[in-house]
Amino acid sequence: MPYYLSRGQFPHKRHTVYRKPNGDLYAEELVSTEGFSDVYSLIYHAYPPTFVKEIGRAIAVKPEIALEHNMQHRSFQGFKVNPKNDYLESRVPVLVNNDVYISLAAPRESMKDYFYKNSQADEMIFIHEGSGKLHTIFGSIEFVYGDHLVIPRGITYQMEFDTPKNRLFIVESFQPLRFPKRYVNKHGQLLEHAPFYERDLKVPQNLVTHDVKGDFLVKIKRDDLLFPYTYGSHPFDAIGWDGYHYPFGLSIHDFEPITGRIHQPPPVHQTFETPAFVTCAFVPRLYDYHPESIPAPYNHSNVDSDEVLYYVDGDFMSRNHIERGMITLHPIGIPHGPHPGAAERSIGKEKTDELAVMVDTFKPLKLTKQALGIEDPDYYKSWKI
Repeated sequence: MPYYLSRGQFPHKRHTVYRKPNGDLYAEELVSTEGFSDVYSLIYHAYPPTFVKEIGRAIAVKPEIALEHNMQHRSFQGFKVNPKNDYLESRVPVLVNNDVYISLAAPRESMKDYFYKNSQADEMIFIHEGSGKLHTIFGSIEFVYGDHLVIPRGITYQMEFDTPKNRLFIVESFQPLRFPKRYVNKHGQLLEHAPFYERDLKVPQNLVTHDVKGDFLVKIKRDDLLFPYTYGSHPFDAIGWDGYHYPFGLSIHDFEPITGRIHQPPPVHQTFETPAFVTCAFVPRLYDYHPESIPAPYNHSNVDSDEVLYYVDGDFMSRNHIERGMITLHPIGIPHGPHPGAAERSIGKEKTDELAVMVDTFKPLKLTKQALGIEDPDYYKSWKI
């Protein structure tokens, strides 16, 4: 995963005296994963991160399940999710299970009056439309169309948008998001055959220390509840930090496709993994170059996973009538494949300009009430010949 990084000022040795100009101690905080057994960072605060003034009543944000058991190919018009001003209110869960929540969002406004911390899940936010900055205690990350923003759980952040037109595809993972094991060596460095490199990662920059007291609202998500915490100091009050645990970005446009003489299976498109699901990026690439190859994917029986595809841009060679922001769900237990005519059309083609994000879950997904509201009910019939 991300390499060692440092920003700002910190003492020569960890867990040692480090004082402010007025003689007060900076407050050291260890942000660790898997107890003390995995990646971590050390942050040096102007004020203790425990400075809580008030906790309000929690608000339930549990997804409302409309269909527990799905055994049907489905399609959803993602851009039918209506824009909302508030970032958190704009997030609409569509497909969920006990491992992952997949949501859509169309926020109009930046987060100005509060901060947000997801304490139950890592987040991967794919930027389909819009640009801006992700602000955290580690610094800021500028984001644009095509970026995956990975925000590990427990990191407080604010989203600043440049315009009111934003479209986001959000994956909440209840297990840590990692790079695929086959992409990294025993030291955690991305290998030569990986489709992206550490140099491609967008990491926090321009650390700004907000040495300020006051009333700062942080909405903390845990157990599908939003807990409103009022802190007495600014959440981004770090003078410095170092370690391996921090948010980062990866552009889909920096993903280098792996191709072959015949059709390559989806693992070559993989970006992240957990024990419960994987994610992939389909990007413009040259087609297969065997003289008799069929570039369109073959029919496939999903024996172990639900397949979710979020269509970003371009012409998807295996599907008919695809629109931007569309989501397809092909569930465990039944085969899916190219739409009628797609395989024949692909023969002899040299390249594709498609852009899409895929999520394959190893347990069935449930449909929310909001998902049914944007569904194309006849999608499962689209293979008629």
